[in-house]
Amino acid sequence: MADREPIGVDESTPSIARVYDAILGGTDNFAVDRAIAAESLRVLPEIGDVGRYNRAVLGRGVRCLARAGIRQFLDLGSGLPTAQNTHQVAQAEAPGTRVVYVDKDPIVRAHGRELLAANDRTALVTADLRDPGSVLEHPRVRELIDFEQPVGLMLVGVVHHLNDEEDPAGLVRSYLAAVPPGSHLFLTHFCASSPDAAELESVLLTDLGTGRFRTLAEIEGYFQGLELLDPGVVYLPQWRPDEPVEPPLTVGQRLMAGGIARKP
Repeated sequence: MADREPIGVDESTPSIARVYDAILGGTDNFAVDRAIAAESLRVLPEIGDVGRYNRAVLGRGVRCLARAGIRQFLDLGSGLPTAQNTHQVAQAEAPGTRVVYVDKDPIVRAHGRELLAANDRTALVTADLRDPGSVLEHPRVRELIDFEQPVGLMLVGVVHHLNDEEDPAGLVRSYLAAVPPGSHLFLTHFCASSPDAAELESVLLTDLGTGRFRTLAEIEGYFQGLELLDPGVVYLPQWRPDEPVEPPLTVGQRLMAGGIARKP
């Protein structure tokens, strides 16, 4: 990493955002992050592709929401910036769209502020999504997000880092309760779809401390009470692909699932 590191970074403790960065071949990571990335790649060599599937579906999902009239997004657990972030996709469709990113990692804060310096309709808030009150009442969130108007609530590739005892379903409901009808939930999640997925889950839980793989039925449960958009909760390459996806899907293509639903 660069010589100047953000205040508050612990090089001995792995970070979710930095492990993902290492898996994707980035440079914003430390040795402890690279060790977990290497073990993950050993267990599932396709995992680098999985990150790209998640990034690709983010673009398709944000475009879908923007075309449906959503003009403000709350992106929870956004991670390190990469190509075609939420605000870039959304504002390409509708330039006036407002986006707030939320992440607790100080490295995300450092990179995000540089990326967003010239964009007054986009902000990065350093907060822990496990504390909805601190997120929803943050002054910058309140400045940019009008909770009287529909919100695109994004939990893309993050809920699987909430352990069962942290009540992930309850946290999702807390955020949904804060947004009005017409808002949409966009959620993607590691899926317990194969023995390789189970082995990778063991690696992540042991080395990173998080990374719960849940079944399709469990992932669908996060959308309870909402109106799922077609094609429902599916493996990521199958969610409104730009090009046909031929079966059978690989282990990597089935490693994450997700969908988008509207709050009635």
